[in-house]
Amino acid sequence: MLLALDTATTTASVAVYDLTQAALLGECTWQARRRHTQDLLTTAQALMAQVEVAPAALTALAVTTGPGSFTGVRIALSAVKGIGLGLPTPPQVVGVPTLTVTAAPWIAPARATRAALCAVIQAGRGRYHWTVFAGELTLPDAAAHATGSAAELAAALAQAAPQPVWLVGEIAADLAAAVAPLGHVVQVDGVLGLRRAGALAQIAAQRLAAGHADDLAALQPLYLQEPG
Repeated sequence: MLLALDTATTTASVAVYDLTQAALLGECTWQARRRHTQDLLTTAQALMAQVEVAPAALTALAVTTGPGSFTGVRIALSAVKGIGLGLPTPPQVVGVPTLTVTAAPWIAPARATRAALCAVIQAGRGRYHWTVFAGELTLPDAAAHATGSAAELAAALAQAAPQPVWLVGEIAADLAAAVAPLGHVVQVDGVLGLRRAGALAQIAAQRLAAGHADDLAALQPLYLQEPG
């Protein structure tokens, strides 16, 4: 069994995934705001109880590594490290960039239309983090991400014309307005584009099946800027 945790932004999500059956057993996604610490473990425990999975049955853990809020990213990472050390058998661990999880549900349909996929999350103070996926779901490093205002993101997308681009993730009103004049940009509805731990769990399962586990002790957050 795999437990997936994501607290990288105000959207928090947990999921339980059966690795043997390749099946998502349960998921809970909510707006945690600043209650990640209070809500995360209690929500994970409640979800595991609901799907009748005992903590001792966990053999793998997955977590978003960032970008995201300085505190939010560290909460899920710390939880995974604590859970991993507390289990009777050391679990396999997979860290996945936040925007890879954001993009995951949309990468196949975007590829089918030969569109690039731009995944975004809000970075606070009117800024966004984003990265572009060109047909394949990758694990971008810090250098492959960008940070800027809605206008700066729209300017970056304008350079992609005439190639179609799907914009997915945390699209606030300012960003929606900034990209509205760009005829080659398709906005995915903000609710449908909500980041979910079920996608994180599926990515982690695929990486584990390919033999790509991470080292629990060495797992580190992916930050794009100094906290401030």
